[in-house]
Amino acid sequence: MLMSAAAAWTTSARAQKPSMPVIGYLCPESPELFGSRLRAFHQGLREAGFVEGRNVAIEYEWAHGQYARLPALAAELVARNVDVVVAPGGAPVALAVKGTGTTSTIIFEMGGDPVQLGVVDSLPRPGANITGVSSLSVDVSPKRLELMHELLPAATTLAVAVNPTSPTANSQVQKLHSAAETLGVQLRVLNASKEEEFESVFSTVAGEAANGIVFTSDPYFAFRSRRLADLAIKYGLPAITQTRDFPIAGGLMSYGGDFVQSHRRAGIYAGRVLKGEKPADLPVQLVTKVELVINLKTAKLLGREFSASVISGADEVIE
Repeated sequence: MLMSAAAAWTTSARAQKPSMPVIGYLCPESPELFGSRLRAFHQGLREAGFVEGRNVAIEYEWAHGQYARLPALAAELVARNVDVVVAPGGAPVALAVKGTGTTSTIIFEMGGDPVQLGVVDSLPRPGANITGVSSLSVDVSPKRLELMHELLPAATTLAVAVNPTSPTANSQVQKLHSAAETLGVQLRVLNASKEEEFESVFSTVAGEAANGIVFTSDPYFAFRSRRLADLAIKYGLPAITQTRDFPIAGGLMSYGGDFVQSHRRAGIYAGRVLKGEKPADLPVQLVTKVELVINLKTAKLLGREFSASVISGADEVIE
């Protein structure tokens, strides 16, 4: 409803004010799943002096979780000659837009290292027409393993769920193996790139020696937090993901970057470019805040107990 109204208003506003700048917004998910992120983006736009329908129009393309469609959707958006293309929600979106070869400004938002992924040349000087915001969600995957190990100190094997289609999958698994060696535990790596594969991950872990699941940073996992939380409860397994959406939905805990701040800053950057600043002069911003959210009610349900230090160090405790 919100997005249909926004789309109608955008069309009307553009008809009345053809000189209004236009943002092309490419999203890997649906309006419903992306709602909190989109609100943060609009907040950043407002802080930069832009309100949709008043002095800026936004044209949306939604992949609805079908990430293979992103290159085609990016090409469609770029063909409309929008003033700025916003690529939020992870590396696959940024890479899809960059792959079009557009000369329009690209503002990305992701959890990985944009230099390592080939999105930008460097953080301080990202490139001629691209810049954006990156959080630390990908880099802190090993910390999720440490948190799970602290919760389950007697465990000799822990499971890791990986989306093999993710551009950051291999680097995350390598870092997790290094962390596991330090901790003295074995890893059981399980792949899932489709929602229908989620239950197999949980049922496999429930039937084997591993008794906790660590999810790598991946937008596909992040936007399906409720399903993952439901499965974790169904199979009685402690699990940790990158996003606070997971413990809020009933999962055990999360550790990752602050997505509200990263999307808000992407909105600010989009506004600054519309005001005339050049993307080459805007260094990639890093959201350095990492948040730990734990659900004590779920811990009790699973028969687990967080240490006092974890509870005191959590950014949010759900009781």
